[in-house]
Formats: sequence, structure tokens, C-alpha cells
Amino acid sequence: MSKNAVSKNAVSRAYADVAVGEELPELRVPLTRTMIVATALASRDYQDVHHDPSLAVERGSKDVFMNILTTNGLVDRYVTGWAGPAAVVKAIKIRLGAPNYPGDTMVLTGTVTEKRDGGRVEIKVRGVNAIGPHVTGTVVVQLPVVQLEGSGA
Repeated sequence: MSKNAVSKNAVSRAYADVAVGEELPELRVPLTRTMIVATALASRDYQDVHHDPSLAVERGSKDVFMNILTTNGLVDRYVTGWAGPAAVVKAIKIRLGAPNYPGDTMVLTGTVTEKRDGGRVEIKVRGVNAIGPHVTGTVVVQLPVVQLEGSGA
């Protein structure tokens, strides 16, 4: 199993075990042409700039580029991979910047910025590629307020 995969025995974070300022481990996402095209089509985004290189260039891009739905999914995967299977995503607010092009790598990082009532935790996320920041924003997850049985703490 790759180090970025989540095992079936993944540990869920408990609200009490999370601290403001805690940094999430980085996640490196290789940006292959196949991934960019397949995820655009899988999310029913048939805009040609996401799957046709010559039309993408004709429209002013250097190549096909990742769609926002894929970026949103990767941000969700990143945060829930850290938080564990008991986490519930309550809000994702992202803004796109530099395009994600094939052949690059996006590195996702995050920091816990706030703990709210009811087990909610806000995480500031950032995904950067060779051009610059691709995505910035926040994710709010609800974590268990008590340690779950068998979750390792």
C-alpha cells in the first residue's frame, strides 16, 4: 500500500486530540494526463480544455488542465485522510489559482486553524504546483468528541 493510501484500519482523529496550529502531513499528487482527463470526464465536465490538448492551446492554455471538481475531491481526500473515516466534512471553501498541468506535482498542506463547538475543526489548506498556488481555502470537519473504541488512543 502506498504511503498516501488510507488503510481499512485507519484511525479516526478525536476532537480532543487535535490542536490549533497542528500541521497535517503533506500529500504529493502526481498530475498525469490520464488523471486530469479521466477525472474531468468522470465528473461529467466535458469542457474541451480538460481533455483536448490542441483545443486547450487554441483557447490560450499551454495544455489541458485539472477541473475544479477534481481539485475539490483531492482537497476532501487530503483532509479526510488525516481526520479518519469517522470525520464528516461540513464545508469546503476553495479558490483556484495556477492551473494543474500534466507532468507536474501538486503538494497539499494544511494547518488546523480553529476548533469549534460540537467537534468541528477548521483546516486551512493549500495545494501548490511548480507555477504557484493551485488551490487555497478551508475545510470544516466534524470529529468524534469522544475517542472511538479501537481507534488506537
